[in-house]
Amino acid sequence: MNNTASEGVRLVEAIKPLVSDAECDVVVCVPFIDIPAVAEALKGSNIHLGAQNVHFAEKGAYTGEISAAMLKEYGVEYVIIGHSERRQYFGETDETVNKRMHAALAAGLTPIVCIGESLEERETGKTEAVLDVQIREGFKGVDDISKIVIAYEPIWAIGTGKTATAEQANETIGFIRKTCAEVFCPKCAEKVRIQYGGSMNAKNCKELMAMPEIDGGLIGGASLKAEDFSVIVHYNK
Repeated sequence: MNNTASEGVRLVEAIKPLVSDAECDVVVCVPFIDIPAVAEALKGSNIHLGAQNVHFAEKGAYTGEISAAMLKEYGVEYVIIGHSERRQYFGETDETVNKRMHAALAAGLTPIVCIGESLEERETGKTEAVLDVQIREGFKGVDDISKIVIAYEPIWAIGTGKTATAEQANETIGFIRKTCAEVFCPKCAEKVRIQYGGSMNAKNCKELMAMPEIDGGLIGGASLKAEDFSVIVHYNK
């Protein structure tokens, strides 16, 4: 919940020239109310537009919610689903994540589905068990897992003072890919894009992105500073 529409436009205007030669896909996922203005500002650039959530119904009495069709009309291509904050503060579950994901896929949006364990779950050795359930329940009914972007968000590494090492992140993402291969198919698991979402920033991006299992980053605070975000986009230079 950062940036008014005018602030969002100023940010993407600052980002555009810095990432115009990016060798990766660049997506900005903005608050709903910022989408029309930011969509206009992004025209002609290489930056894709995303939203931070979507409702699972096409329409109806769901006051305060946004449908996939509403997002599509403004050129939204991606949508974050099941972010740790949505799970922690707003009651998101694997079941609702699954329903939102299917709504996004049906509308032609690319879901960025977040999964991850809490500090207690990490410290009690439940990481793999938690992720296994989140994958099997959250992605239930998917015919091709490679249509989804997965973001591994270790909740314990966000705002706790504890930091995941590049090796920890790589190992856990490797487990996610292995589980996807078991649940879906090995070829799909090879193709699925799995991002790291545990406070990737300008200082640690190169080390994290050097890991073989990490395909990208779901960037939080560092995305609010154009220069820092640019460093992450150009991590390999």
